[in-house]
Amino acid sequence: MLLFIYGCSQPTPGPEPVPTPTPGPTPQPNPEPEPTPIPPEDLAASDEKADAVDKSFTASNSEFAFNVFKELIEEDKDQNIFISPFSISTALTMTYNGAEGTTKDAMEKTLKFGSDIENTNKEYKNLIESLDKVDSKIKLTVSNSIWVNKSFEPSVKQDFKDRLNGNYNSDILARDFTDSKTADEINSWIDKSTNGKITKMIDKIGPELVMFLINAIYFKGEWTEKFDEKYTKKEDFFLSDGNPIKVDMMSNNGEFDYLEEKHFQAVRLPYGRGKIAMYIFLPNKGVEVDTLIKNLDPNSFEKFRSEDLEELKVPKFKIEYGKKRLNDILKKQGMEVAFDKGDANLRGIATLTPQQNLYISFVDHKAVIEVNEEGSEAAAATVIGIGMVASAAPGIPLKFIADRPFFFVIRDDRSGTILFMGKLVDPSKSS
Repeated sequence: MLLFIYGCSQPTPGPEPVPTPTPGPTPQPNPEPEPTPIPPEDLAASDEKADAVDKSFTASNSEFAFNVFKELIEEDKDQNIFISPFSISTALTMTYNGAEGTTKDAMEKTLKFGSDIENTNKEYKNLIESLDKVDSKIKLTVSNSIWVNKSFEPSVKQDFKDRLNGNYNSDILARDFTDSKTADEINSWIDKSTNGKITKMIDKIGPELVMFLINAIYFKGEWTEKFDEKYTKKEDFFLSDGNPIKVDMMSNNGEFDYLEEKHFQAVRLPYGRGKIAMYIFLPNKGVEVDTLIKNLDPNSFEKFRSEDLEELKVPKFKIEYGKKRLNDILKKQGMEVAFDKGDANLRGIATLTPQQNLYISFVDHKAVIEVNEEGSEAAAATVIGIGMVASAAPGIPLKFIADRPFFFVIRDDRSGTILFMGKLVDPSKSS
């Protein structure tokens, strides 16, 4: 904005003088508004719902998470990897509500569920609701939607609609799949649900597709103990081949939950009031990060204890991973029949003629994360396309220097749910 100031006296004939602009103040970017404090009773209700989530349920989700991640490190060796196993399993579980027969059995085997669909839905309902108001210093949103071809929508069973709406807060949105604007509208929903972090998941809608089941998750959390930016400086990070690169290394010290085992050391970095945290698992020198991931005991999360760290160093980094098609990984995990056009059984989704059949056409996933001195921001989206065919502790000063590839997890410590997980091999690359 320019501010013009005019001097005034008695009017005189002749042209007006050319005004001299006086510069105004330099525009400053609007600071991000402080998050609205969550009332104590809402925090307590959130904790109560998290406590109500069955631990065997979260253990099954964690097993599925590690199974998928171990396949990814085989496919994408020496690459940064980041996913939200929670997003993937949520979208698959919504689909599972329409599975029957051998397809239902196969999805239960892959997702590590029991056969009680109502109980599974109840656990997801409690979990999703518990994440809504977890912390005033954390923004965490879980969004679900079902998009269905307008001509196919009358066939969708009311029971399927009710279960997904009641447990996953997911509406059925009927659109014309032959209209190119429908893909744009779906991408816009994903963009909004991830706070602009994931902008495009669908390029075009194939003629065989009749439905999309979509989950999106967005997370932004402030560290309980922030890193002071003035201590961030360029330091060496050693790649898998031993070669060093210069990265922005953050520094801190003090009391942190810490774990040291034979082949690795690990630290817990909490967000906000400490209910959600990032866990960083750093393999010892000479131990490959993939070897650590393959042999990591999921019970390790329960072994951390408070220690005084003389030095804590973690690199700033960004990862954008995907769009990753998960079909082959899920087939390897036992879900192959769900992708078979002739043998898949998803008749719990819709009323079909004997000549029609539904199957999973694809499962696509994308996730992003940025870690800095203030905290972390992450988002992920999972899109499942449904197709239709008409045929068938030490005593010395402790240091944690993450200057080589490591594995990390963002976890809801109340329920034990793994929200995000990743492998950082090169902080200088965002993909």
